[in-house]
Amino acid sequence: MDGTDIVTRDKLVADLKLVVTDAEELLKITAGQAGEKVAAVRDRVQRELDQAKVRIVAIEDRAVEQTKAAAHATDAYVHENPWRAVGIAAGAGFLFGLLVSRR
Repeated sequence: MDGTDIVTRDKLVADLKLVVTDAEELLKITAGQAGEKVAAVRDRVQRELDQAKVRIVAIEDRAVEQTKAAAHATDAYVHENPWRAVGIAAGAGFLFGLLVSRR
């Protein structure tokens, strides 16, 4: 898993939360609408929103677990290879400095 997966997943979760919020607002606004078909659609949408909320929480929990696992693996690697980690950090800092200085 690379950094773009985390960003994409975070964006997806944020977008889903926005859709859920908008759908809930729509359900509140249409609460006064009469009719058997409207009531059936509202009930179905409410059930699907509830399921979506559960899935969003599961995705977030999985992302947190994967992030913690990656942090733990990184910590273990740095403890096992401190000089290599220092070298990598120095190299990354050097490259970053080159990129910033060119702008």
